[in-house]
Amino acid sequence: MENSNQPIVTIRNLTKSYRRGIQVIPVLEHINFDIPEGEFLALMGPSGSGKSTLLNLIAGIDKTDTGTIMVGGLDITSMTETELARWRATNVGFIFQFYNLIPVLTAFENVELPLLLTWLSRKERRDHVEMALQMVGLADRMDHYPSQLSGGQQQRVAIARAIVTDPTLLVADEPTGDLDRISAEEILELMARLNREFGKTIIMVTHDPHAAERAHIIRKLEKGILNAHSQTHL
Repeated sequence: MENSNQPIVTIRNLTKSYRRGIQVIPVLEHINFDIPEGEFLALMGPSGSGKSTLLNLIAGIDKTDTGTIMVGGLDITSMTETELARWRATNVGFIFQFYNLIPVLTAFENVELPLLLTWLSRKERRDHVEMALQMVGLADRMDHYPSQLSGGQQQRVAIARAIVTDPTLLVADEPTGDLDRISAEEILELMARLNREFGKTIIMVTHDPHAAERAHIIRKLEKGILNAHSQTHL
């Protein structure tokens, strides 16, 4: 699926710093860039460059010091914590390095969790969960617990959980960092398919050049400053 080239994310003059005692440590400085709808973007940079912080700001987990972040035409930097929580629940799907699955819940129940915050009926929730698990190739594992699944399968469950609400953005923080090479390749191919076939906008933080090659665009952060140039893959 081709993207519309309309920015789904617009970032203007974003800065972010953290306090350590009386010391102020700048993390991101004057970040400006757009992410077109339907894009697969990789954010790269050395440890401490601010890439995970930038991802968290785009996802509405953290707040900027200055600047604006528009997502789907909404200024998320002006939202209250309550408004942000509600916005995240329907607009952002999270994929983490360590899956963050709940051990005492089955794959089905883990994927269903975000839907419990919606007004969907039990049958509608079941339909959504089954479709999400089918999309990641785990329809036959829905009654399994995380301990009964491989690392790659657990990450697939996490991806199903991320897409079950049909979010505006999929944000992935080192999604292959805890996987062996073969499992990592399968997860990267799944993410590429979600982007290609379903038009999902994906923002992925990674330090792995091989993983970044799956993205259409690679942007690099260095000491809190976004490189003016980006690598584009056709």
